Amino acid sequence: MAKSRRKFPWLITLGALVILSTGGWYAWASMKSEDSASYQTAQVTRGSLETSISAAGKVQPRETVEVGAQVSGQLEELLVDDGDMVEEGQLLARIDATIAETNVESQRAQLLSLQASRKQQEANLKLAQSDAERAGLLMDADAISRAEYESALASLTVSEAQLESIEADIRRQSSSLAADLAELEFTNIYAPVSGTVVSVAASEGQTLNANQTAPTILSIADLTDMTVETDVSEADVLKVFQGQDAYFTTLGDSDTRWQTTVRQVLPTPEVANDVVLYKAILDVANPDGLLRTEMTTQVFFITGQADNALLVPIAALQGSLPRRGPPTASTETSSDDRRGPPPGFADVLEKNPNATRDTVMVMGSDGEPYPQPVLVGLKTRSQAEILFGLSEGQTIVTSGATVTAPSTGNRPSGPPPGGFRPR
Repeated sequence: MAKSRRKFPWLITLGALVILSTGGWYAWASMKSEDSASYQTAQVTRGSLETSISAAGKVQPRETVEVGAQVSGQLEELLVDDGDMVEEGQLLARIDATIAETNVESQRAQLLSLQASRKQQEANLKLAQSDAERAGLLMDADAISRAEYESALASLTVSEAQLESIEADIRRQSSSLAADLAELEFTNIYAPVSGTVVSVAASEGQTLNANQTAPTILSIADLTDMTVETDVSEADVLKVFQGQDAYFTTLGDSDTRWQTTVRQVLPTPEVANDVVLYKAILDVANPDGLLRTEMTTQVFFITGQADNALLVPIAALQGSLPRRGPPTASTETSSDDRRGPPPGFADVLEKNPNATRDTVMVMGSDGEPYPQPVLVGLKTRSQAEILFGLSEGQTIVTSGATVTAPSTGNRPSGPPPGGFRPR
């Protein structure tokens, strides 16, 4: 009985140790579970990525022609209205032609008078030529004096000059008549181009004064070809160039993309309130007439595109790993200066000289994250393109784990610290 009492304290101690060990294991497991649960993760996926800069713009017809009056007078008839389709050569309006018609009739009468004078002078010239020939024969026969002979020659010369003067008057009068005929024709206003009447600036009965400037009656535009004028800030204008791919959406339909290219960037900026803006011009076909004048647009100038690229959330990027020791050839390409660059790294960097080095936390097989250096290509506000370092389907941490310097001590299983895992 005494021997049994001596063993009893050891049993109590052993039981206490078992209980403490079990409780510690559950506490450690609970902490591990809480740590794992605190990680927010995402999968490395494949998809397309696009980077761009944006600017606001307005839709305008590419070509607009203002149709004006070349003669003064009352607008007698206006044959079109806003929105009408017109063909080149179509009659659009008429101006009162009373004065123009009167001028034409007056010029024609004067021309007829001059033509009659020419006929009369032509007859006088023939008579003067006959008198001169007769005087020459008589002069040879000594039948008339030399003074009479010279007088006949002078009359011939005067007749020739008078006929030339009348011919000149006829040409001048013909020109005046042609001008008055043209002015009469200008009272009928025809469409210079085919298109749509986009504005009417005059009304029937209005008196038009074309003595100083040609008054505008209406404007015609070809709405099948439109232009978008955008204001690009000086911070972005160096990224916009002729021939660059772009697209835009309208305020009323943000889901429809209108694909186009940059026609030109105007060299002279507009400055408003110390803000420097450059005009970028884009053309787009509008065969269905869906685009209207003065529509507000949001234009996107494409600066980079990647198809079938490895993508990660932008929140997964945590910056480059800190280096240990002075830079060496290997630390330029790896955070671990004991290893050189992994296979394929140099090729990727050579093809993508603008790639940046970064780090993501990758979940290991034991559920613990480890830092993985990567090469990053295009970046948007939400996603980043991974050029080297990850594979599709890997699980990465987007929140709850931060990058620390790689160590050689105890670490979870997975790729070595600072190493690359090529795609």
